[in-house]
Amino acid sequence: MPGGTRRGKKPREFAVAGEWPYAVMDGARTAQIGQAVARALSEAMERRGLSANGLATMSGVNRQVISNVLAGTVWPDMFTLGSLEEALDEVLWPRHTEWPKGNDGARHQPILPHRRSDDD
Repeated sequence: MPGGTRRGKKPREFAVAGEWPYAVMDGARTAQIGQAVARALSEAMERRGLSANGLATMSGVNRQVISNVLAGTVWPDMFTLGSLEEALDEVLWPRHTEWPKGNDGARHQPILPHRRSDDD
């Protein structure tokens, strides 16, 4: 299987502490990327007041696929990400090569708590 057995786990299953999509993840870069995509998607939808149904209509991506990406239960493909980015006019893919290096020498995504706006 491409990606070996690690692809058999869902992105959210790599969380070691906290709640998806703001959990602390193990060192699996691909799972961290999946989490960063889910977080960026969730925040973009929140800023625009979009539901999964609304974004599905705009993007042509199935509502359940959007929900699964948000929940961290699937590895989204490039066609899905490209369609969502185009509909939102926003980049969802993280700049993971710029993440800071940890004590282990590997790059890890910085996790900041989600801050709701005053309008919430």
